[in-house]
Amino acid sequence: MPGTKFSYGNKSAGIKGLRTKILAPALTSHYEVKIPVGAGTLNSILKPILGTDGQEDLNISCSEASLPGSSIATFEIKNDYAGVTERYAHRRMYDDRIDFTFYVDSTKYLPIRFFERWMRFVTGETGTRTDGETRDLTNPGYHYRMNFPESYRCERGLKIVKFERDYKNRLEYEFIGAYPISVSSMPVSYESSSLLKCSVSMTYLRYVMTELASPTSKPDTSVPTQKPDQSNTQEPPVAQEKESKVQDNPGNTAGPNTEFAETDSASGFRSVDDGPLLTTRQALGLDPI
Repeated sequence: MPGTKFSYGNKSAGIKGLRTKILAPALTSHYEVKIPVGAGTLNSILKPILGTDGQEDLNISCSEASLPGSSIATFEIKNDYAGVTERYAHRRMYDDRIDFTFYVDSTKYLPIRFFERWMRFVTGETGTRTDGETRDLTNPGYHYRMNFPESYRCERGLKIVKFERDYKNRLEYEFIGAYPISVSSMPVSYESSSLLKCSVSMTYLRYVMTELASPTSKPDTSVPTQKPDQSNTQEPPVAQEKESKVQDNPGNTAGPNTEFAETDSASGFRSVDDGPLLTTRQALGLDPI
């Protein structure tokens, strides 16, 4: 194409940069979820379910999560300029919920019990009632009263950390004022068995993203450069002359104390220097000398 220049001098460097920037994308399978247990009464209700290692088991069992999104709400102004519609930002809108999927263990059914207990506390089904009435959850006429948001919300602690295999660069999303609002139904069947999963939706006020990026370091040489123990102080040899000296008289090739002889290239027989060179037929005795 006219006006287009192609450079092939630094082709290897271009391919390496392409592999580093485009052919090394982030993977969705490297992440970590941290589920909080709250404070006060909520902590005293959820902590016995987790036990000693339950907190870590619950975090690891999260098989699927989603990084949050947000948008900016705007309003329109049409009267300042003729034919021009302007939009000004007035609010940042966060997603109303975030979804998590957990593998359910066969020993404690930990995710189901944990989030069901949390939601029961939100609706006032557990804990001390302020009206002093006795709880009877199986009573058809049972009624509940919601607890205050400050008691069932986790103001901080719910996090999603996105990282890569080397764990050098990562993004940390922390959700403010989070609590569960729904637990999806989990079908069971006598047909072929599959893994039981618990899907939970949690709402929050907003999220804060923290960027944890480390500078890219240049790789060191695999073998350190070796230095000589002592420096060479010897003068370099003088260069030999470039012209070659041709020997005019190569000498007698028959050996010392012998007459100079010539060799027939065809027969290999030699003749004396002062005599004639024998032919092949003469050397074989076919012709007289």
